[in-house]
Amino acid sequence: MNMNSKEKTEKQLTRKIRFLVLFFIVALVVSGVTAFPLVAEIKFLSSLLGIDGNLPPTAYSGMKQWIATVNEGLTYTNENYPFIFYGTDWLAYAHIIIAVAFIGLYREPVRNKWLIYFGMIACAGILPLAFICGYIRQIPFYWQLIDCAFGVFGFIPLYVLHVYVKKLEQINNYDNEENKEK
Repeated sequence: MNMNSKEKTEKQLTRKIRFLVLFFIVALVVSGVTAFPLVAEIKFLSSLLGIDGNLPPTAYSGMKQWIATVNEGLTYTNENYPFIFYGTDWLAYAHIIIAVAFIGLYREPVRNKWLIYFGMIACAGILPLAFICGYIRQIPFYWQLIDCAFGVFGFIPLYVLHVYVKKLEQINNYDNEENKEK
């Protein structure tokens, strides 16, 4: 591979890596920030689905019943025990801080490839957490699957990043070996 071709390949890979890292950072921040306005979000979702907050959740079935139940629970908790939401504020903060850590991967992908593995482990860990805690907390199975989707869909760009960073690492190692020979 001549120097121009290597540099071009390296730049293309770096661009792809940075795009995926930015996508992942934005996804983490957005998913974190959505933990702040839970009550407003569930009220909005309820209104979209035509759920009347004045009716009991048992007036609905399936997912509508679940959304009505969550709406009732969050509204009651917010009115009577708003401090409970401090826990979800910390959840949001954790998402944002984890996103900040991925800036290292954006800046130096090969050196900080460990962040990819950290992220992949975290995404894989969502599945047992969702199924175990979801069962304990009586979350409907279909909602547990929705939660698991965050792990699955988070894992995909991280795996692609893993492949791209390995290729970039091979190019860099090839360059280092070539320089040693001279």
